[in-house]
Amino acid sequence: MELLEANLLLVDDEPAILRMMKTVLEKEGFKRIETAASGEEAIAACEAAVFDLVVLDVMLPGRSGFDICPFIRCTTDAPVLFLTARTTDLDKLTGFAVGGDDYITKPFNPLEVAARIKAQLKRYLKPGTAQATRTAAERNVYDYGRFQLDADAGELRVCGEPVVCPAQVFQLLLFLCRHPNRIFTKSQLYEHVWGDECLGDDNTVMVHIHRIRERIERNPSEPELLLTVRGLGYKLVRREEGGL
Repeated sequence: MELLEANLLLVDDEPAILRMMKTVLEKEGFKRIETAASGEEAIAACEAAVFDLVVLDVMLPGRSGFDICPFIRCTTDAPVLFLTARTTDLDKLTGFAVGGDDYITKPFNPLEVAARIKAQLKRYLKPGTAQATRTAAERNVYDYGRFQLDADAGELRVCGEPVVCPAQVFQLLLFLCRHPNRIFTKSQLYEHVWGDECLGDDNTVMVHIHRIRERIERNPSEPELLLTVRGLGYKLVRREEGGL
C-alpha cells in the first residue's frame, strides 16, 4: 500500500483541531481521512472499517482515549498516536500501557504530527510486513460472488461495477456479510446496526432490506442472496463455491 493511501482516523472532541489536522494532512497528500468526536464514534468507525493509523485524543466525552484504546488494539495492530494536554509521566506511561505507540502533547505543531504519522506508517506499511501483505479477508473484503463489499474503502461492487450505497444501508449489509448464513430477527438487527435509535420501528429494517436487495439481487422480488426466513427473520446466503 502507498503511504498516502493509508486509512487514517482522527479522534478529538474539538472541531477546530479536527479541521486543522485534516487540512494539514490533506495538504501533505493523504487522501483517506475520517474523523470522530467521541469515544463512541471512534468505536463505531473501527467497527465499520479498518484503519492504518489512529490519532486519539485522551480527554473525550464519555469514554476516554485510554478507555477505548484496548478495544482498538483488539481489532488492529495499527499505530495509535495519543494527542492530549495531559503531560505527566504517569499519563504517558498509561498511554503506552494501554497500547499507544506515540504520545503528543498539546499545544502541538501540526506539521510535527504529520511527520510522526508518516514515520509510524513507514514502519507499519513496510513491504514484507503482515499489514503490507494482508489478504482480501484481512482487508475486510467480503466476496459473495455476485457482489463484493469492501469495508475498508466503504465500497459495494455488483458484477464488478461500483454501486452507490447509503451509509445505513451499507452498515446493515456489512453486518450481514460478517455473519453469513445466520438468521437475525428484526430486533437483533436493530440492536447491532441501529442501537436504540429506531427501537420498535419494524419498517426501518424492512425498508433497508429492500434497498439492499435492489442493489445486490438479480430480481429483488425473488431474492437469491438476502432471504426472508418466515417467522424468524433474515439471512444472507453464502455458498462455498462462487457463481452466485
